[in-house]
Amino acid sequence: MSDISLEHREAEKKPKSYIRDYWGNRADSFKEQRRKELHSDKLALWKEEILEQLPQDRPLRILDIGCGAGFFSILLAKEGHTVSGIDITPNMIEAAKQLAEEEACKAQFVVMDTEQLAYDDESFDVVIARNVTWNLVHPLVAYAEWLRVLKSDGLLLNYDAEYAEGHHHRPQVEHHAHEDLPEGLLRRCHHIYHMLAISRFDRPQWDKDVLHELGASCTIDVTISDRLYKKKDIFYMPVSMFRVKAIKKK
Repeated sequence: MSDISLEHREAEKKPKSYIRDYWGNRADSFKEQRRKELHSDKLALWKEEILEQLPQDRPLRILDIGCGAGFFSILLAKEGHTVSGIDITPNMIEAAKQLAEEEACKAQFVVMDTEQLAYDDESFDVVIARNVTWNLVHPLVAYAEWLRVLKSDGLLLNYDAEYAEGHHHRPQVEHHAHEDLPEGLLRRCHHIYHMLAISRFDRPQWDKDVLHELGASCTIDVTISDRLYKKKDIFYMPVSMFRVKAIKKK
């Protein structure tokens, strides 16, 4: 049996560990990309996109799910909000702490599984995530947890894409977000797409249906990439991103 076949068998046995290790191996380069993003035109674009959705009358308590190297956490903390960033990958949390220190930002970061949140019910005004749901083993469980920790009338913003569908169509552009990813990590990413059930869901309709069943009102915006990723630079996402916006009902 080849090393790749053995790797895939281990992934099937412990998918969450496999995914955590994949992101752990990407933490250093991911930190560098987020550092550049914090000082690029993407910061202003994302700030406009997110702040337009948030209540403007008070500081908010915000949970950044799968925060990675902390881009959303830093952006929102600098706007005066109290932000907690969580990620299952310890290396990513260390990367987020380093970037937050560089940016003189007070966001807090902790290693935590998004499917088992260590927060009380109704702890946050806002839950936000970017490029997280596609690589969750139990996305329905995660959505239930995100709503559990939201206050009544709290806001969920989830930015994601059908990356599995787009992975087979490598972008024919000079620059894109995965251009420097080694072949071995690309292979592992590809396997994550194929081994997770969420890759076979009709998204974002699935997200909307699930959130409705969980008791939230929900709207979908599929025009995010048109606004944020027109420029084909090192942050370019060739797969169209969508926004899932949900309000937790009282």
